[in-house]
Amino acid sequence: MNRYGEQAMTHWKEHKPLAFRELEDPEEFFTGLGEEIATEIETRARELAGEEPDGEGYLQRLQRLNTSRLEAEGEVLRERVLLDVESDQQ
Repeated sequence: MNRYGEQAMTHWKEHKPLAFRELEDPEEFFTGLGEEIATEIETRARELAGEEPDGEGYLQRLQRLNTSRLEAEGEVLRERVLLDVESDQQ
């Protein structure tokens, strides 16, 4: 299980315990979810980074790619991992 799957599992255990208990195989579920999230982050980061501008230097490229990765990661984690808490947890 990758770090995204682990993060989702931890979040569900704490904030969505009823849904977590209903999972037949949590390890398999969060392993798959983590892989989906990693792929989605990679795809979105490439889209956000766009094409390499003419004359872009190494440090500018590194900054552009890192920024797009962090932005994509934040967006996807909010959409797929940091889900609303269960009503009894509010």
